[in-house]
Amino acid sequence: MTSKVKGLRLLCLFGMLLATVTLHAQHRIPNMPEHDSKWYYFGITFGANYSSFRMSNTQSFAQNDTFKRVQPKWGPGFNLGIMGNLRLTRFVDLRFIPTLLFAEKGITTVDQSDVEKTEKVESIYMHLPLQLKFKSDRIGNFRFYGLIGGKFDYDLASNARSRRQDEFLRVKPIDVGAEIGFGFEFFYPNFIFSPEIKISQGFLNEHSKDVQIPLSNTIDRISTRMIVFSIHLEG
Repeated sequence: MTSKVKGLRLLCLFGMLLATVTLHAQHRIPNMPEHDSKWYYFGITFGANYSSFRMSNTQSFAQNDTFKRVQPKWGPGFNLGIMGNLRLTRFVDLRFIPTLLFAEKGITTVDQSDVEKTEKVESIYMHLPLQLKFKSDRIGNFRFYGLIGGKFDYDLASNARSRRQDEFLRVKPIDVGAEIGFGFEFFYPNFIFSPEIKISQGFLNEHSKDVQIPLSNTIDRISTRMIVFSIHLEG
């Protein structure tokens, strides 16, 4: 009888061990296992951004009798777009993400009477980034990636051709630049949730010179720098 009880206990223990191993194996089955074999796929993206001007002053700024100080200021915005992803190799993808990006950049001035004033420059960019995405191996339902690429921006709210006489600053519509960033992919049964952060820097001088604008006479060059937080939902 004792040997039968021991045998029953061993059988129960083996059954519990087998059930535990089976459940553990099922838990480790990756979601969307066929995804990495796709040559291309699409998705949507949305998020927030913070942008600012990178500014250099003219040589005559020190002799200017209008402003004591001119400084750029960071401003918030948001973005919404679609994604196209093309697999080049096992670890490298090519991404194109046309995005409508709403941005706000500030400029703070202090005049000779020490009066401080902040003006906002609002932009609506047709943001067209082309990126190389460098992926790690999947760890279950998780992956890390880095990205690098270039961008073309067209500001739909540019006032470079405006004829208004009360403009604070005139900004050109076209910019090109570079981007670098990283993100994470979390695989779910039917989609991939991918938070991402990237930094971009414009290369072109966006300042449209106008001698009738006091601030324009103190600025030699402005370019846009931006931090973008995005959530990608990929299929």
